[in-house]
Amino acid sequence: MKEEMFMKMAVDIAYENVVTNGGGPFGAVVVKNGQIIGVGRNQVTTKKDPTAHAEIKAIRAASKYLNNNELKDCQLYTSCEPCPMCLGAIYWARLKVVYYGCTNKDSAKIGFDDEFIYKQIALPVDQRSIPMVRVVPPNTYQPFHAWVNKTNKKKY
Repeated sequence: MKEEMFMKMAVDIAYENVVTNGGGPFGAVVVKNGQIIGVGRNQVTTKKDPTAHAEIKAIRAASKYLNNNELKDCQLYTSCEPCPMCLGAIYWARLKVVYYGCTNKDSAKIGFDDEFIYKQIALPVDQRSIPMVRVVPPNTYQPFHAWVNKTNKKKY
């Protein structure tokens, strides 16, 4: 079964990442037509980058490989159920399907708990724990107007 083979690869990447001190216990691969086109491993602590999650790294690599921001005909295999940030990237990339191993509950048991983020997203902006303050200078809508009027834009 191909799904199991690719999932094993994602899990192997996660395991290797832990034993080589590469970062957290997460790995991912993006596959198109049975070929791996993107590989990612969690490198948040090693790269000092909070966005360096395995899924994000794999999506970036696959997008670069295909020279396209859309991965419509691709599958993502990830060693753990994606966090909210990665889930957003998955939807923006328009992946065809996501296969995952461990669940968010499993990752919470070892110190990677995303539940607070899900709760924050559900709150009105003015009730979130990190203050989000709207500031509206005179040019606020200028980029949006330019986009609407642009005739040669590439929609996404």
